[in-house]
Parts: sequence; C-alpha cells; structure tokens
Amino acid sequence: MSEESAVTLTELDSGALATPFREVANPDAKLGAGSSHDDATAQRLGFRGGTVAGSHHMNLIAPVAFQAFGRSWFEHGNASLYFRNATIDRETVQTSIAKPTKAQNEQVDVWLKTPDERLVAQGTLAVGTPDVPSAVGRIPITELDPAGRRILADIEVGELIPPTPMRIPRGEHETRLELAAEVMPWNRETSPWGKAVLIPSAVVGLLYQPCVRSARGKAKPCTGIFGAIEIRNVNGPALVDTDYTVHGRVIAMGLSPKTELFWYETYADDASGQRVVEMRMLIRMLKASSDLWESDS
Repeated sequence: MSEESAVTLTELDSGALATPFREVANPDAKLGAGSSHDDATAQRLGFRGGTVAGSHHMNLIAPVAFQAFGRSWFEHGNASLYFRNATIDRETVQTSIAKPTKAQNEQVDVWLKTPDERLVAQGTLAVGTPDVPSAVGRIPITELDPAGRRILADIEVGELIPPTPMRIPRGEHETRLELAAEVMPWNRETSPWGKAVLIPSAVVGLLYQPCVRSARGKAKPCTGIFGAIEIRNVNGPALVDTDYTVHGRVIAMGLSPKTELFWYETYADDASGQRVVEMRMLIRMLKASSDLWESDS
C-alpha cells in the first residue's frame, strides 16, 4: 500500500498536521433504550443525543499513524486517547498531530476536534518504545479510592478476566467497515501480514467483549460510557478471521462527582501464545442512570 492510499495531512499555521473533517457515525444506536448511544436515554442523561462510542473515533487514528510512522506502527505502535466531549451521529471531527520526526522510537500528541473547536479527545500516538509514558499511561490511577462504590460494588481491583477465545469474523468486520469514518486498503484486502487488518474499533471489540462477559457483567444496572482507550500493538497487527485468546484484569476503580470509574486491561494472544495487542480502558458508569444513586441526586 502506498502513502497515497492513506489520509492526506495538511500543515496548520501552528505547525501541527491535520486531516480533513470526517463524519463519524453512531453504529451503536441500534442497542436501544438504556444505552448512551440511544437518543432518548442520552438526552435524559444530559447529552445532546445518542453518543458516538470512543472506539469509533479510534478509526480516525490508524491512517494518521501510518502517515506519521509507516507500517511499523501496526506492529509496534500505540494510540492512547482520553475522551473529553461526546459527539452525536454524523458529527464531523478533525484529527491533528504534532509533526513527527520519523525517529524509530517516537511519541507525538494527537487531538480530535469538531468544527466549532470542541475537544473530542486528546492523547498520544507512538511507535516503538519511547522513553515517556503515553497519555493514558500517565493518568494516576493508583491514587483512585474505590470506597463507596454502589454500581461496581461486586467488582474488585485485581479481579481477573478469564481467558476467552475470540475472533472477529470477516462478515462482522465488513459490517463495521461500512460505517467506519476511515478505512485503509489493508482493512479490506490482504495485507503484508496476510489477512486483512482489523480497524481500531474492531480491535476494541475484540478486547472489550470478554470484559463485558465477566467483570463488567457484575455491575448493577446503569448506563456506561468509554472514558479512555489505549491500544498497544505488541506483535501486531490483529487480523480478521484469526483466533485469539483474550484475558485481563481490573487495575483500578474509583468515583467522581458524576460517575463510578472502572479501569481494566485486556491482552490478546495468538495460537502460539505470543502477545499480539493490548488495551487499557476506562469505563465511566453514570450515577444519574442508576437507582442506587437516586437519593443523592
């Protein structure tokens, strides 16, 4: 795949590089009532409408990472985003990065904004092993206090997410591609690694579902949103129609004025036991959506 098949980056007056604005769809609206992606539920909770999951914004990142770092990012690179403001279906978003130097081990800032300058997400893109922590990695999660949680009362820090067989079938992946804001040729066709490469939202799905089935499945009824996502390609990339074993652990829990916080990490290993990709995720459980916090509202 040539560089011409990746997204075009334009240099801004600030020296940063930016993509064109892209519409980001809300494929999860079909989940219906109770989900933050549902218009009625989201508006009741104070959002403008059904929220677009942060995983779909991650799809904007891969082509930018390719332009910044080349194919090595898919093998040994990461994308680390902290989400600031939710977008709604088909809202346009622009991705910007600090200009890379093309070093073998490098990290640059990345941010996503709407046309009216609302900050959707900010974080870092990296390749290799930079000697600085990622945006999500430098969040002081060890300072969180899990005392007083109600929605997450049945989940403990250190709890293991047991090994789960996982794969993203081609048909499911093609459905994701239809609504993805950015798609690269390697996502549709064969790639230098053989099979097609999973788009970032599919990587998140691969690493998120085992958590839903175990740790998050113990949460009391409520509405949750993604607060931060970091994808780390260790011996990547993750591929379509490939068997992985996903496992992980809960790494931190806490509370904020409006949410209960749930941090976890998951890891995908291939059939040989080699680590392929990892994810660190923050999920925010909205207190306003839970009867357990009704008396405090």
